[in-house]
Amino acid sequence: MSDRTAGMTVVPAARTRERTLSVITLAAGEFHAPSLSDFYPPAVLFAGTPFELDRLMLVRLLMTAVLVAVFVLAFRSPKIVPRGLQNVMEAGVVFVKEQIADEVLGKETGKKFLPLIATIFFTVLFLNFSGVIPGLNISSNARIGMPLVLAAIVYIAYNYVGIRKYGFFSYIRHSIVVPDVPVALHVLLIPIEFISTFILRPFTLTVRLMANMLAGHIMLVLFFSATWFFLFDATAWMKVFSPFSLLAGIGFTLFELLVIFLQAYVFALLAAVYIGQSEHAADH
Repeated sequence: MSDRTAGMTVVPAARTRERTLSVITLAAGEFHAPSLSDFYPPAVLFAGTPFELDRLMLVRLLMTAVLVAVFVLAFRSPKIVPRGLQNVMEAGVVFVKEQIADEVLGKETGKKFLPLIATIFFTVLFLNFSGVIPGLNISSNARIGMPLVLAAIVYIAYNYVGIRKYGFFSYIRHSIVVPDVPVALHVLLIPIEFISTFILRPFTLTVRLMANMLAGHIMLVLFFSATWFFLFDATAWMKVFSPFSLLAGIGFTLFELLVIFLQAYVFALLAAVYIGQSEHAADH
């Protein structure tokens, strides 16, 4: 499913070629700053159909296949004393279990929702990681489609938990009515709680992930493309700036690795928090 939006600017047909946003690609002889239109490259497969695939969609499919392959290889023949890839992936699963699921939901409830929370964590992590892999150079979470899908899954999950436990109307009431406050304040608080719980949560989950990965990627593109420009396109005296832009790009790449992990952690953590709040909505 393509996540092109009707509001995006249409690139003129006369444009000589589509420039895919990449830290290793520049138009020859001229510096071109990245723009949001670069996140919507032309279709590679099935153009004009509901199954249209562009470069970003192919990156998503590739990283999803890598994620599945890593888990299959790690746990196809599990050892009592893990080594190698099994050891790494077990450490990752244990981290999600102990630091997110059990910490937020408790051991009993955390065990129940661990598959969902772990899936969210590793999906976000692997899709983000493509942003620093040479040749891919972009996180597919930098476009709104995948963050929106993940946020929708979390939205359905935590509302399902609350409705199943309390019933629809009782769950809504517990979620938006703040106890032990003056009656007059309910006129103000009920709309605020409703908007916060049922409207802003999926929106903030989506935008937080997308905006962080989009901004980080654009920064990497600017640093590395500036290095290329200073070395090959700029006048002689400007070439002295190329080492500085290169060092800045390398430093920001290391920072982006931290952001990649933090965004996966925050998304999974908030999913657990929202599920916990729904399960204990009566304690609002």
